Amino acid sequence: YCLVAAWGEALGSLVPFYLGRAGGELFLMKKIDRARYEKLRDRFERQEFLAIMIPSVMAPPMPVKLFLLAAGVFEMRAISLFCAVFAGMFLRFSVLATITILYGPRIVQIIGSIVKAHPVIVLATAGVLVVLIAIQVVRKLLSRTKGVPLPVED
Repeated sequence: YCLVAAWGEALGSLVPFYLGRAGGELFLMKKIDRARYEKLRDRFERQEFLAIMIPSVMAPPMPVKLFLLAAGVFEMRAISLFCAVFAGMFLRFSVLATITILYGPRIVQIIGSIVKAHPVIVLATAGVLVVLIAIQVVRKLLSRTKGVPLPVED
């Protein structure tokens, strides 16, 4: 399962990569400022493989698609990108599968007993989390920041 999932993620990563190749620099500059753009470019110039593999291993809040788009903008080789994403995702999925196999059934039992013993507290906590997430989403939508435009070169 880990091999198939990593293979699928690596194939799927080629879409934002080729979008970056086709003109993602303007899109990237709208999402991040000039300093972060320069930092990303320098990282790719020094360590292309690790610049893609490390975000691939990270948990879902990590903006992996931004790094894949940047890899296309900075003209990383497609086979290197594929291998980096495959290695990172395979490592991530292998760790998650191992944790699930070892601890999954016991965690389900513990959560089930907590829900049965304290349903009001669980529902109240879930409600508070939903409200906090909604507030965060609304704040993000209302305060979108634009990146710094590229300077005109002479």
